[in-house]
Amino acid sequence: MIEINNLKKQFGETCACDIPSFTINDGDILGLVGNNGAGKTTLFRLLLDLLQADEGAVLINAVNPAESEAWKQYVGAYIDEGFLIDFLTPEEYFAFLGKISGISQQETDQRLQLFERFANGEVFGQKKLIRNLSAGNKMKVGIISALLRQPRIVILDEPFNYLDPTSQLVLKHLLTDYAQQTGATILISSHNLQHTIDISSRIALLENGRIIRDLANAEGSAAQELQEYFGAE
Repeated sequence: MIEINNLKKQFGETCACDIPSFTINDGDILGLVGNNGAGKTTLFRLLLDLLQADEGAVLINAVNPAESEAWKQYVGAYIDEGFLIDFLTPEEYFAFLGKISGISQQETDQRLQLFERFANGEVFGQKKLIRNLSAGNKMKVGIISALLRQPRIVILDEPFNYLDPTSQLVLKHLLTDYAQQTGATILISSHNLQHTIDISSRIALLENGRIIRDLANAEGSAAQELQEYFGAE
């Protein structure tokens, strides 16, 4: 469970986050949606202790990330290319992640087989450094790295960006299957409204750093309200 209490972050005159209270339950697939500047990435960075809040706190399974690193054992995240070690090949990077997580190379290789369809022959065995991959394939490396340790909580910022249509569809199945098989809590932000509606059990709509609507999304029930908000005909 993730609990947000009186969380505030200001950049000059801009309110990047102002959330009095919000709870993300175990097993939720929560989609964060909003226009540019709504505060989606800022919220993720606060959750991951990559930004210091001006006020308030986040608790991940009762642990405050600003006070302890225990949460890192069960959280997998990918926000941007800064998470990658780009002077390694993907295989070297995954081996490194496995090693520091106490996963044997054999087990790491077995887990990577689960991502073969998503990688689509463009990530594994290419003998390229991560820095030389396309933006889409860097995104794939980041997503795989977030899931490799089989975390109980997954946080992905704009994971559909740069992916071709086939990879986007595969990713939707990958995330929903992962949630069903593990019971993991998944948080994604995305400008792709339809993909977010398709996979999320719950959707939070952000505006100016505030959650203005918390929508249940059983069988896409949030679609109409979101389309009306974003002005879709």
